[in-house]
Amino acid sequence: MQNIQSATISEKAGDIVLSEADAIDLNPPTASSPSKFSGSSSPNANPTSTNTITVPAVNNGNGNGGSGCDGSPGHGRAYGASQKNPTVSTKQEPHKETEKELQLQRDCLGQQQKESNPIAIHYLACFHEICVVTALLPLVTLFTCFVTAYVFQYDDVHETHCRVYNIIPSISAITGVSPQRYFWRFSIALHIGPRIPIAFVYKNYYHSQLARLTPSLVPKTSMLITLILVLNCIEIAALGGVTYISNRENYPVHERIFITFMVCSLCYMLATIKLNGILNEGQKLNNQQIQSIKWKKILFVVSILSTIGLLVFFAKHRFYCHDLAFSWFAFFEYLIAIANMLFHFTIIWDFPSQFMMIVQGPRENLSQYLSNKPKIE
Repeated sequence: MQNIQSATISEKAGDIVLSEADAIDLNPPTASSPSKFSGSSSPNANPTSTNTITVPAVNNGNGNGGSGCDGSPGHGRAYGASQKNPTVSTKQEPHKETEKELQLQRDCLGQQQKESNPIAIHYLACFHEICVVTALLPLVTLFTCFVTAYVFQYDDVHETHCRVYNIIPSISAITGVSPQRYFWRFSIALHIGPRIPIAFVYKNYYHSQLARLTPSLVPKTSMLITLILVLNCIEIAALGGVTYISNRENYPVHERIFITFMVCSLCYMLATIKLNGILNEGQKLNNQQIQSIKWKKILFVVSILSTIGLLVFFAKHRFYCHDLAFSWFAFFEYLIAIANMLFHFTIIWDFPSQFMMIVQGPRENLSQYLSNKPKIE
């Protein structure tokens, strides 16, 4: 007969724990081993000793006693004698072992939660189409404002402080009258929205190409990428400023913001061309990359020459009030605006087949999903 010091059995963390109390007879009474209920006890029984019995591991819900999160065996615990199966001891289980098992249960719960939260794609759009719409929106709007203002509000858009003969109104003039101003402001608001994430997409795109450079060029090139991002963001902010602060409402502020826009725009173009030269040096480029770089250089030259012409005729108009000086100023202003729009339009060659999507799911699952590079039909 085997006796252990236990009166209650409690289940905790998948195992059976026995607490000290009166002796309980685990074996039925036999002739050779009388029961304690018959008034006799085993002569070899030791009330202070600890006896161990072997019990099956408690099922944890996966169908396998003492198994892990994936149903594999091997997480049962043994106390007392060393045996293959888990054992129950009359000694109190160690605190560290309890913490380990609780941690295991938390890990299992976290794994189950991850498996129960699959990845869901809520929005998927062609990045190429987004860039085309974003780049063409202000160009189409500018042309619409020019035609409608020139036809229906000719006298209003040609008015200047010199009161001389002009045939081409400025951008500020055609977008400063009503209702063209509302149409222009609405289109610029739609244009600026995608421009901000596109700026950061370019930043990550350039950073992904740093691996092809020699280690000595990486720090300076990384700084140039950051400079391009800052210039692009300032240019976007200045575009919003000249749009919503018209020359009729506050000319000094409008003039300063316009100068900021032009300077940042030219610096951004130059830095982008320089960066492409560094990243693509010694590389074999495809036709789309060649077209992108070629048109970036052409449009930058057009912007530089147009800026020079704009400054010359602005001085003639401002200080000498020459006839048609303001018209030439407006002509070069249109060239600068169109060159800037087309420069950003070259993104169609930089990202010809990418997609933009909004995905829901655990970060670990997303990392695994994106690393597999799924194909989009």
